[in-house]
Amino acid sequence: MPLDRYITFILSHRWQAVMLATLAMLAITTGARFVTVTNDYKAMFGEGNPQLLALENLESTFSESNAALVAIAPREGSVFSRQTLTAIEEFTEVAWHAPYSVRVDSLTNYFHSRAFEDDIVVEPLVGDAQSLTDADLMQIRSVALDAPDITKRLISDDERVSGLVVNFALPDDNPGLAWHEIADYLEEAIDQAHADHPHIDYYLTGDVIMHPAFAEATEVVFATIGPLAFLVLLAATALLLRSLYGTVAVAFLIIFVTNTTLGIAGWFETQFTPASAIVPIIVMTFAVAYSIHIMTATLRGMSHGLNKNEAITEAIRKNAYPVFLTTVTTMIGFLSLNTSESPPFRVVGNLVAAGSLFTFIYAMTFLPAMLSIVPLRARAIPAERVGFFDHLGVFVVTYRKFLLWSLLLLTVVLITGIPRNEPGDNWMKYFDESYEFRINTDFVLENLTGLDSLEYSLEAGYEGGITNPEYLRSVDAFAEWFRAQPNVSYVQAFPDIMKRLNKNMHGDDPVYYRLPDDQELAAQYLLLYELSLPFGRDLNDRIDISKSATRMTIALRGLSSMEQRKLDARAQGWLRANAPDLVTEASGLTMVFAHLSERNINSMLSGTLIAMTLISFILIWVFRSIRIGLISLVPNFIPAAMSFGLWGYLVGHVSLAASVVTAVAFGVIVDDTIHFLTRYRQARSEGLSAPEAVQSTFRKVGRALWTTTGILSAGFLMFTLSGFESSWVLGILMTITISFALLADFFLLPALLMAIDRKTRRGEKIRA
Repeated sequence: MPLDRYITFILSHRWQAVMLATLAMLAITTGARFVTVTNDYKAMFGEGNPQLLALENLESTFSESNAALVAIAPREGSVFSRQTLTAIEEFTEVAWHAPYSVRVDSLTNYFHSRAFEDDIVVEPLVGDAQSLTDADLMQIRSVALDAPDITKRLISDDERVSGLVVNFALPDDNPGLAWHEIADYLEEAIDQAHADHPHIDYYLTGDVIMHPAFAEATEVVFATIGPLAFLVLLAATALLLRSLYGTVAVAFLIIFVTNTTLGIAGWFETQFTPASAIVPIIVMTFAVAYSIHIMTATLRGMSHGLNKNEAITEAIRKNAYPVFLTTVTTMIGFLSLNTSESPPFRVVGNLVAAGSLFTFIYAMTFLPAMLSIVPLRARAIPAERVGFFDHLGVFVVTYRKFLLWSLLLLTVVLITGIPRNEPGDNWMKYFDESYEFRINTDFVLENLTGLDSLEYSLEAGYEGGITNPEYLRSVDAFAEWFRAQPNVSYVQAFPDIMKRLNKNMHGDDPVYYRLPDDQELAAQYLLLYELSLPFGRDLNDRIDISKSATRMTIALRGLSSMEQRKLDARAQGWLRANAPDLVTEASGLTMVFAHLSERNINSMLSGTLIAMTLISFILIWVFRSIRIGLISLVPNFIPAAMSFGLWGYLVGHVSLAASVVTAVAFGVIVDDTIHFLTRYRQARSEGLSAPEAVQSTFRKVGRALWTTTGILSAGFLMFTLSGFESSWVLGILMTITISFALLADFFLLPALLMAIDRKTRRGEKIRA
């Protein structure tokens, strides 16, 4: 047979095979130097993402969303004290000198307008905080708490926390370096400020600060979790194989596959993110899982009296075809990620598919040659010995009906939890509490303001139209509608400025805190106000250059992604009913993330369907039986459904990573089904009845299936060490799915085979 001749050739030229594989690996690995790590969280979104395009359009009209927020919190008392206001004043000055800083908003430099005779005075709310009298402090407090554009944004409800916002204009050529410069500068500034004012705590967050955290999460996977995963997988291999040289051979295979995959990534100039940095761990896991079948078969053959090369030959002969099939199905599953809305998951799909292919190539060339070279040993096993999987086979045959109905009942119960899952992503919770960014963000959310926000660009329809009284009334009514909604922290709207200016121009009479009725007069108020503002304090972030549109910002607190989308839908409904000329969808970073999981689920439906269809046809073709092929689909469809049902009961939140699990899991868990059915069909072809074939299958591949499940679970569980949500969610869901798949392959699949594959002899007995 061609396969036998191939194996003979590899074993007879083992040194040449090892050298050739090594040279090929080294040549491809040279590309790894081109691998880069991006710290841009926008890499999570595809270029054609409509929400991202809307955000970029908003930023081009007004200003880019590049901000850092510093929460300043005295340990005792209110922020309206000389000491705290001095600290805020000092940090405001320091923030102006931050790299690329173009605007600083704080409680002390808030430009408050007031009437002075027939004129208007615009000046900072606080000047020289150390010299303030008690009366000054009371006046500052009164103004601050009465200003809707800073209350709950720069000052908390309980007056114990103040916010300071720094906006940046980043360079186009190297924004990644700029993000690190900004973060380093602000962290050093906070350290100095805390040393000067030890009674005050500082908390740094914001989208600009999230970028370095994004890069840190990627580096943690490469520098810490990856090497640890390698050691864990080797320890698991050594424990399962109980063979030193067998473990060494697997270690070399892991290194070869991982280096080759990273080399391919480099040649294609791949940028890794926290979501795609898991690729090396996945390919390491698959390298072990694939090789385990060959290793266990080789050691089993040697333990039954075959010499080393005979055992290797027999192991390759029996496993080449099923390992090839599992490689194909795994590649199909991961390649289906190319339909993902998020580019990092396309990277995962393509690189893991490539890694799987090279795992098969090395497993069929390098591994047998390496095993032939090393002094492999195996303990002899008495022929009459009855092992655990012999007993398990008897148990499954004896209680097949009970197992069948029990698992089907468990499946139905768990599947009812699927509708409890809600799709959505929250950028603030992408990192766990091991990251200072997350700790600081949580503090800001709990004590100051919501960092989630909806952004609306409200068009007046013509140049200078934003001072039109009708437009102002519509925008003001829209802002008031939002202020009445639950979980809205604050609303920043242009009409609030015009109300204040109208009051100022009428001697600060509270009666005139309303919108001006005359457009020409309103335009004059606005011009006078803008001329009074110093550099860096203009209104370009609120109104466009032609004064034909204004920006409304709604800060949210405690809303899920689905609730954010529903709130925007209600807002658009209000606009259609009350201000149809202003109808527009919400934009902003929050909305980009709010739609991401939903979009990815929709985009992955086609990929998952294609993958499942292709794999289904492959199984039917391989087993030359529609009946057996369809039976094989059951233990592969059910585990993912059970996992998402359980997830619905325990978590109820489907993030970006969870949305790709079905396609990935289907390509992975089908591997054990293929090995089980291959051995089962072989046993049936030898004349064994269905129950006898099930027992024979457990005896021959039960340990290998148990071992591969353990290896795959150990590999994916390593993702839980990551503080990045996409990684640990994928790891947990994949581990749960793989575990359910083992239950299905051990208990459900045999029961189905014995119930449906009835071409058996009457009076057959269970063989112990």
